[in-house]
Amino acid sequence: MCPNYEFATPASPSRRSFLFRLALALNGLALLLAGVPILGYLLGPLSRRAAQTWIDLGPVASFPERETRLAVYENPYRVVWDGATAKIACWVRRLEGDRFQVFAVNCAHLGCPVRWFPQSRLFMCPCHGGVYYEDGSRASGPPPRGLFEYEWAVRAGRLHVRGGQIPTLSEPV
Repeated sequence: MCPNYEFATPASPSRRSFLFRLALALNGLALLLAGVPILGYLLGPLSRRAAQTWIDLGPVASFPERETRLAVYENPYRVVWDGATAKIACWVRRLEGDRFQVFAVNCAHLGCPVRWFPQSRLFMCPCHGGVYYEDGSRASGPPPRGLFEYEWAVRAGRLHVRGGQIPTLSEPV
């Protein structure tokens, strides 16, 4: 003879326990969605690649002495969808011999592109009237400082600049 066992059938979940589990799942999903960008922000500096590299601007002979010329290079850290924005301009001023000054085209005030006026030997910003002398120092207007300068080097008769990032007050080039 077999003992008489009672088999308990599982009770159907109550509405309250279902809603509690649903709330837990939705809160977990919200925490996961909010945590991904926060985790990316915290771990970003660990995966950061070098922000700058040496870029060839061309032969030294293409920059006449005591003149300022616009040069354009392609951002070495571009992605396919950058398009025309991957081209970065800079002002190259050849002093004499193999001595140069290379300025970022961005105004130190709000980053508008400055233009070179050879007649007055001044850089001028069209946005808010910032003016810079030919050596890049601030002449007048709202910019707090002179133009940002790139590091440069002459190698095998060619001018190279250390570029690849847009200069800011917190991270000058």
